[in-house]
Amino acid sequence: MVNRLGWIYLILAIIFETISTSTLKLSNGFSVFIPSFATIIGYIACFFFLAQALKSIEISVAYAIWGAAGIALISLIGIFFFHENISFLKILFIGLIIIGTTGLKLVH
Repeated sequence: MVNRLGWIYLILAIIFETISTSTLKLSNGFSVFIPSFATIIGYIACFFFLAQALKSIEISVAYAIWGAAGIALISLIGIFFFHENISFLKILFIGLIIIGTTGLKLVH
């Protein structure tokens, strides 16, 4: 059960990191109060849950998954909500990050 809980904590860390990075963009360099406040609170929650996940998941695996999932989700949010450019190379390299992370988990 502890291992399963670690994965739940990691998912929560990814969710809070994604929300925090999105609100960081909306904060306009910390000049807009509500998104700035949400960013700070979200990152505190993110690192709390990441620390809990590290109790039962190896740091190399947890950090790689946290980073790759965050990159993939933020890229999608950037494309769909912030109207950022999408290209074949952007998709290719995000895919390579995900493949590398999956490979790291498989050799764990």
